[in-house]
Amino acid sequence: QVQLVESGGGLVQAGGSLTLSCAASGRIFRISNMNWYRQAPGKERELVATITSGGSTNYGGSVKGRFTVSRENAKNTMYLQMTSLEPEDTAVYLCHGIIQAVGGRWRDYWGQGTQVTVSA
Repeated sequence: QVQLVESGGGLVQAGGSLTLSCAASGRIFRISNMNWYRQAPGKERELVATITSGGSTNYGGSVKGRFTVSRENAKNTMYLQMTSLEPEDTAVYLCHGIIQAVGGRWRDYWGQGTQVTVSA
């Protein structure tokens, strides 16, 4: 069984910073792309950032220049450093990974999400 667990969410004032973590655990053989998504109430899920196994990154337009995605392959962990936070960044942040379990096929896995609330 493979699991993704996010941590690091919370309440922060506008202009502040937070760092989210996503740890993958279980019988993992290898991990391909990992992504951060977010979903605000009443809005569609939005892709925030992508990082490949080789470390290449891509960002959604609204966070470019403010957020930085990184990963530690040896720890099967991905991070999202968020700076200059705005109230519009308030959402549940979800971790997603394309993972091959030992003896298994490539599959999509999702974390349970962590709430980020930015006050004005």
